[in-house]
Parts: sequence; structure tokens; C-alpha cells
Amino acid sequence: MDIMHVFVTPLALMGIMGGVFGVVLAIASIIFRVHQDERIGLIRAALPGANCGGCGYPGCDGYASGVVNEGAAVNKCSVGGAPVAQKIAEIMGVSAGDTTPMRAFLKCKGTCEAAPRQLTYDGIKDCASAATIPGGSPNSCPFGCIGLGTCVSVCQFGALSMGDDGLPKVEVSKCVGCGACVAACPKGIFTLVPVTADIIVECNSHWKGPMVKTVCSAGCIGCGVCAKVCPAGAIEIVNDLAVIDQNKCIKCGKCAQRCPAKCIKTGESVKVLEKSA
Repeated sequence: MDIMHVFVTPLALMGIMGGVFGVVLAIASIIFRVHQDERIGLIRAALPGANCGGCGYPGCDGYASGVVNEGAAVNKCSVGGAPVAQKIAEIMGVSAGDTTPMRAFLKCKGTCEAAPRQLTYDGIKDCASAATIPGGSPNSCPFGCIGLGTCVSVCQFGALSMGDDGLPKVEVSKCVGCGACVAACPKGIFTLVPVTADIIVECNSHWKGPMVKTVCSAGCIGCGVCAKVCPAGAIEIVNDLAVIDQNKCIKCGKCAQRCPAKCIKTGESVKVLEKSA
């Protein structure tokens, strides 16, 4: 009996305590339960599931929660575009508003020919790693593309590839404007522009003209000619670099036609004016 008392009593007490704690935890889970808004699940189901981060949130789950709990805009999913924005708007009972499709654009014309490489980089094949090493960039322009293809590796949609000229190429038909390449580029050479943007400056340098030409024959020299001839006042020179306001641009093409550096890219919808006498 003494042996049974020694073993059975503690086990019985432990069982009783376990039962009490279980009841307490069950009650606590009911009292302190956080009720998730069902709209979060509905929005998550409407999202494409790319988890690209282009919306500014950590994945689709984060964005769905942001829309419901933080009032995030319903049209921030660049992958889903207008159809997904409309679905989310219906769930939230608001207007979807206008969604302007965006695409990635490389602000650099520093090809191997235009900006000859000054050294051979033999480190980690990652642009961010190379950028931390003095002289790590093969490109002598401190604002130019390093050319190791980190942007290509982070693109989930196969919209980027490295060209034979040493620069990444954007396949517009595949680009969803998620911004992964923009975030990954240590030089800030990638930017997102409206898919309708047909006049864009292909340079990222903030050096003055004479210095630019010492490292790249295709760089913007900040002369301001483009700003002077723009009939819409859509161009200004900021830190020795031409900047085009896409909301003001009328796509006349006069800036590209008069640019002495030929660093303003034009698209198919641009009507390039004849040079005035």
C-alpha cells in the first residue's frame, strides 16, 4: 500500500492539475481569441499568389491584411492588375479607381562599347556584393549598370535577360511591374514607368557633361537642350540629369530629336518632329 500510495497519488494529482490547466487554457483561448476579418481570406484568394512584394507588403498575405486593417489601396497588386483590383474593391465595397500598368525600365545605355569596362571582376556574381568593393564594378561609371545580372535572378516572371552588350534587357510583354528588379539593383538604375511611357531618359549619371563623357559616350550631359525645346514643360534638369514628367509629356519627340547625347529613348507612339531650321 505504501508503494501504491507513493506512485498513484502524485500521478492522480498531476492528472487533476493537467485537467484544470486544460480547462483554463480553453477558456483563455475563447476569451482572448483574435477574430480575423473574413475579408482577409477573400482578398487573399483573389490575389495571384506571386508574393513578389511589388505592393510594398511582405507577400500576398501581408497585402490582404493591409487592405483590411490598414486601409491600403485596393489596386496595388501589379501582377493582378485591374481585374484583381476590381475583385478586391467589390470585397471591400469601394471603388477600384484607375490602375496604371507599370513596367521596368533600365536607366542606362552604358554598353560594353559605350562605356568600356576598366577591369575584370572575379568576385561573387552579385551586383550588390560587387558594389560594396571599391572598384568592384567593371563599369567605370559610378552610376552605371554593374552587369552581373542580379536583376535577372530576382525576376519571377522571366521578363529580364542579360544582353550581349553587357546590359539587362526587359521583355515588356512579360514584365508585370512588380518592382523586384528596382529593389535589387544597388545602383538604382531600374525604375518603374507607365507602360505608355514612350519618351524616357536612358541615363542615371549625375556627373557634369565633361566628366560623363570620360566614362560613357552615351551618357546625359545635362545640357538642358531637351528642357528648352519641350513645348509642354515636361522636362527639367535635376542634379545634372534630365528628368521627364510623364504626366505632362505629350510624346512629340522633340526632346529626343534635339538631344546631342542621343540618350532619350522613344517608343512607337512618338511622333518625332522634323528639325526646325
